Amino acid sequence: MTTSSGPLAGLKVMEFAGIGPGPHVGMLLADLGAEVVRIDRPGGAVMNPVVERARHRVMVDLKSEEGVSFCRQAASKADVLIECLRPGVMERLGLGPDELLERNPGLVYARMTGWGQDGPLAKAAGHDINYIAITGALDAVGRKGEVPIPPQNLIGDFGGGSMYCAFGILAALYERERSGKGQVVDAAIVDGVTSLMSFFFGQRHGMIRTNERGTGMLGGGAHFYQCYECSDGKEISLGSIEPQFYAELVQRAGVPDLAEGQMNPANWADYAERLTTLFKTKTQSEWNEILEGTDVCYGPVVGLDDAPNHPHMKARGAYVEHEGQTHPAPAPRFSRTPGAVRSSADNGDAIVKSWLAGE
Repeated sequence: MTTSSGPLAGLKVMEFAGIGPGPHVGMLLADLGAEVVRIDRPGGAVMNPVVERARHRVMVDLKSEEGVSFCRQAASKADVLIECLRPGVMERLGLGPDELLERNPGLVYARMTGWGQDGPLAKAAGHDINYIAITGALDAVGRKGEVPIPPQNLIGDFGGGSMYCAFGILAALYERERSGKGQVVDAAIVDGVTSLMSFFFGQRHGMIRTNERGTGMLGGGAHFYQCYECSDGKEISLGSIEPQFYAELVQRAGVPDLAEGQMNPANWADYAERLTTLFKTKTQSEWNEILEGTDVCYGPVVGLDDAPNHPHMKARGAYVEHEGQTHPAPAPRFSRTPGAVRSSADNGDAIVKSWLAGE
């Protein structure tokens, strides 16, 4: 495993194995240099080599006194602990925050869950789709007259989950610099997604925020903010909101008669039908030549496997090859202390020994 680098180099993190947002939190911290020891169950295997990169793995039987003792010792020297189990599980194991913070008052104990640590649903099973359903986020995604379309698990697990958990950890570490004390970070996906929806809560009902699915300006109702199919079956995206960008769209696309009435929702369906016909007259590549790189606010819809080959993504170095696997590069980027994609190793026990030795 390569030597840690990045702004979080020297940070000691314990991560209890899980799926979804928990491992993503560990990846975010590890990419920026944190030393992450992943506590795996006996017989556990790597499920996702990208999200589980840069880990020091160790198999621990949490049902044994020896395993619990190992975790307590590791937590006594760790800066951060990440767990994504149902509320009460860590307490039953003897690894709850009260006990571990007593041993290590500076520990930041991050709890990554869907429903949160309390509330009537706290101990119920759930997944991303359920969490975003009760926040109002899912209701807005889809076509008019159809049921909502789950946006994979980007909004809940990762947008409202792991990103807010990582943010909470770093905020708690910053506060610890003043107080010397750690604390519990209750990172609930329902809370994070609710925060993500702040922009829409701040909007009055109108073009941007509507109660009818698929009719809002940002939800697929506006002809200038949606996707269209090309003659080759590939697709493109438009985001020509501002008047100057819209003016460039109608000029470059050759539809000057659509210049007037851009922001009148009464025109949107008819204009969208016109653009649907227009964009089917050329291939995606041809539209790229006309619109990409201009102020139209345009981008071709690219498949996940093809994204690393897009010229802009290539130029940015947004992906790196590591051990025969394409990885998204660490983000964000730092001028002095860049992060790095690193290998994992089954040496978590040795790393914990080095923590205990004060190394």
